[in-house]
Amino acid sequence: MRCEKYLTMANYKKILVAYDGSASAVTALGVAADLAKADKCWIKVLAVVPQYSGDLELVGVSKIKETIEGTGQKILIEAKELARKHDVHILTNLEQGEPYERIVHVADDERCGLIVLGRSGHSHLERELMGGVTARVIGHTKHNVLVVPEAAQMSWEHILVATDESQNARQAVDLAMKIAEEKAAILSVVSVVSTNDEFIALAPDQVAGMVKAKEVFLAGIKQEAASRNIKLVTHVREGEPHEQITKLAGDINASVIVMGTYGRKGLHRLLMGSVTERTIGYSSCPVLIAH
Repeated sequence: MRCEKYLTMANYKKILVAYDGSASAVTALGVAADLAKADKCWIKVLAVVPQYSGDLELVGVSKIKETIEGTGQKILIEAKELARKHDVHILTNLEQGEPYERIVHVADDERCGLIVLGRSGHSHLERELMGGVTARVIGHTKHNVLVVPEAAQMSWEHILVATDESQNARQAVDLAMKIAEEKAAILSVVSVVSTNDEFIALAPDQVAGMVKAKEVFLAGIKQEAASRNIKLVTHVREGEPHEQITKLAGDINASVIVMGTYGRKGLHRLLMGSVTERTIGYSSCPVLIAH
């Protein structure tokens, strides 16, 4: 079954959930179920199992296939049971291969408007690296991606969008405004001046100028929001961007963070610890990546 992607995040017909049976995947499927019930859309649940790379002549091909696919089928049975508890109907898919490649391929083939991924990772290293599959999905897909921390909940009540003057960040602002209009949500916008204590001490006037430029930039966004009857609050912060974004999200009790990404051209940067990656890793609320 195929579906067309609508103009905004809140108007889509199908969600793709990558499911591996982990606690974070359970959370992700639960969030997807809530979104699907609210917007009356389909859920496609995808399980990916490894591709056998051994010598097929040494063992029975049918037995290998049965063993590999059996694990995936068991995972999908669990997903169906979880969906039943959430009172939603799901379609399932079992694929073999590289997880991120299959996720991206199925999202394209099914023309899903949103990919939902769970995020575990509690250690500092896990948070910094975010997860290879998640990073590569974000880097290669053209669809929006919602990354859900383990045990997190999801709503559109208060959206925080992080932005700078780049076109990619502007896309995130546009998406957040459209959702805020549709959901009558509170919208907060933050732009961070990347500084440290040494820089502030050596160049306070320069920092002040950068802060002023951010305020002027956000004032333009606020004026645009007012023309669309969107309730918007602006914030300028100084420091390490991902730290300031996640701290502000906690301070204002944001229900979701919206950010942009640089896609394929920025894949190397994404995998090496960008602001987007670190925000995903450290956020306690879901993060929606706008493409």
